Order: sequence, then C-alpha cells, then structure tokens
Amino acid sequence: MFDLERWQEIFETLRKNKLRTFLTGLSVASGIFILVILLGFSKGIENGVKSEFEQDATNKISVWTGVTTKGYKGLNPGRYVQMKNSTFSSIEQQYDEYLEYRSKDFMIWGGTVSYNNETGNYRIRGTLPDNQFIENADIGSGRFINESDLDESKKVAVIGNKMKIDLFKGEDPINKNIQIFGMNFKVVGVFYDPGGDREESQVYIPVSTAQKVFNAGENIRNMSFTVKMADNFDEAVAMSNAIAQGMEQKIKQIHTVAPDDLSAVRVNNTLEQAEKIYSLVATIQAVFWFVGIGTIIAGIVGVGNIMLIIVKERTKEIGIRKALGALPISIVGMILQEAVFVTMFAGLFGLIFGLGLLELVGPQIESDFIKYPQVNFNIALTTVFLLVFAGALAGFIPAYRAAKIKPIVALRDE
Repeated sequence: MFDLERWQEIFETLRKNKLRTFLTGLSVASGIFILVILLGFSKGIENGVKSEFEQDATNKISVWTGVTTKGYKGLNPGRYVQMKNSTFSSIEQQYDEYLEYRSKDFMIWGGTVSYNNETGNYRIRGTLPDNQFIENADIGSGRFINESDLDESKKVAVIGNKMKIDLFKGEDPINKNIQIFGMNFKVVGVFYDPGGDREESQVYIPVSTAQKVFNAGENIRNMSFTVKMADNFDEAVAMSNAIAQGMEQKIKQIHTVAPDDLSAVRVNNTLEQAEKIYSLVATIQAVFWFVGIGTIIAGIVGVGNIMLIIVKERTKEIGIRKALGALPISIVGMILQEAVFVTMFAGLFGLIFGLGLLELVGPQIESDFIKYPQVNFNIALTTVFLLVFAGALAGFIPAYRAAKIKPIVALRDE
C-alpha cells in the first residue's frame, strides 16, 4: 500500500543530507555505469573477432609452400617446394571422408584487367567451385565457377564487387567481356565477400584455365580445405589439428622435405586459432565482469555504511517511534525503503547513462577488433534489479539493528 507520509519522510531525510545522498548515489551509479561500459566493450571485442573470422570459413585449413631451409636425402636447401595437381589429389583422397569443401589455387597477384577504357591491377585466382564456400563469398548476380567451366577450361570470370564498381561504372557486367592480360574472359558472376574491398578486388577463373593461359602446367600455389565439424567443439579442434599435421607430413613426404623444416611447408588451421582467440575473449569478458561487479559491490558497501550512519543519527527518533507503538517491521521497512530507493534511482541513472553513451560513441569506433559495442538490455536491467536486491540486503543489517533498539536505551542516546 502506498504510504505518502513515509515517502515524504524519506525525501525530507534525503533533502537534509544532500551531499551524503549524492555521494552514495554516485558510487552506485558509477558501479552500474562502469559495468555497462565494460560489458559493451567486451561485446564489441566479441563482435570484432567474429567479423574477422567471418571473412573465411572458421573450419578452414590452408596449405602453401616456400623454400626449404634444410638439406634432406641428398637434396640441397634453397629448393622451392612446388605443389602440383597430383599433390592436391593425394591429400584429397587421403582425407576425403573428413573434408567438407576443397579447392586448389593458381594465383597471379598483380594482373592487368580492363574493360573498355577502364583498367586496373587485381589479383587473379584460378580456383575450384568449392572456393566460394571456403571464402564465404556471396553471389550478387550471375553464378560462380562450375564443373563444366573446369572440364572445358572455359575463359569465364567471376569478379568482385569492387572490381565491378571500378571497371563497369554502374553497368551490368554479366555476359560482358573483360581483358586479362589482353585475353577475353566472359563475366558470369559478381561476388561479395565479408573481407570487404581487399577480397572483392580480385577475379576468379577456373584453375584449369589459369594453368593453361599462364603456362603453369600442373603447378598450383596453395590448397584450401574445410573440415566437417563435430558436435563437440573441442573434438572438432582436435580432429582439425590432426588433419592439418597429417597434411603437412604428407606433403613433405611427397616433395622430399625434412620433417623439421618449418618454412618449406606451412599449414594454417583457423579452427585452432578460433579456439585460442575465443578463449581469450571469454577471459577478457570474465575480467570485465569481475571488475564491474567489484565496483558495484563497493557501491553497495557504501549504501550499507550510510544506512548505519543514518540509524545512528536517528536512534532517539527510532526510540520515540517504538515508545509510541511502532512495530519492529515498520522500523525495518522505513530503513529498507530508503536504501532501496537510493539504490534503484542511482542504478537506473547509471544504466541509462551507460547505454546512452554506448549508443552515441559505439558507431564512431572504427577498429578491426572492436565493432558495435553494445549491451543486452535484459542483462543490464537484470543487473540493476540484482543491485537493488543487494542494496536491500545492505540496508537490512542497520534496519535490523534499528528494530532491536529498546525505547529506553534509544531515548538516553546523545
């Protein structure tokens, strides 16, 4: 039941102690504010990390080669390990049951591509159809490379959206011819990539075509695979690591490379990296929660201390109330109501200020590893209610002490 006199009394008490009330509320509000900001930035870090991994499949294994640094079986160091179609076939056959998608590439890093009077330098990648899914490329119009293109070594191309903007200036590129090093290729598709302009500044052509037009023979530059995901993430990581190590050993065996030569064959396992980074993000979030909750606890302790002081100052008043017949429950309710009011008002203020600051500043933050810092409103609101509950507990001890005061003792208090 709403008791107007009780609320008038609370506001009168707060008015008489403005500075004390302000400092108590400030400690509580700052605790919630700091927690909201920390949770927002921990979510921003999580969003940033996820966006980095969205550029390619998370369960991706990439293989590329370099120059040997050690002699092995009579072969001198300094040899370039040249992978071939047969290398890819051997790996694919050995691990076929564990693989989801697979691709091999032959790349030209700075290829001249032109359309009418527009010309630019772009990366040219001869690849397989599965590469669309390995690279998380979305087809905006047309299609990706297919098996028919590979079998017939067709001169077809799938261009990135950035290349479309640069060369076609708003014109529909589908079924138009572009020139790659002066050779005509028909555009059959336009793709978008989560990696942005850097990934969209390239053109895909069938790998069989690339090997022929660039006189590569059977040579390939790198291989990419995605591993079938197990239900358990740890099991998936363990399987992915075992496959990655097996691939490295197999390629070293095929190309006669020393087992301990770390530069000649390099295998990158994004699933293993994802596990490490997500573990780091979880640790950061736990630290942020710890710091934020510690700050809130400090505010709650402040509320409890203020309530003790209030009870001490109002000892004689409490004695008079009890002498006039006030029940212990009404004394407890009076102290608790004041503690809960201060805690809730300050907590909501800190929450709104924190959320408002994130909404204002968040979109302005431009960083690869912090994106869209935000807080789940339900979690934040639940935190405030827990704060109010904690404030009630903090006020209960002094309230209980006040209820236990004997009228005769209270009236003698100086």
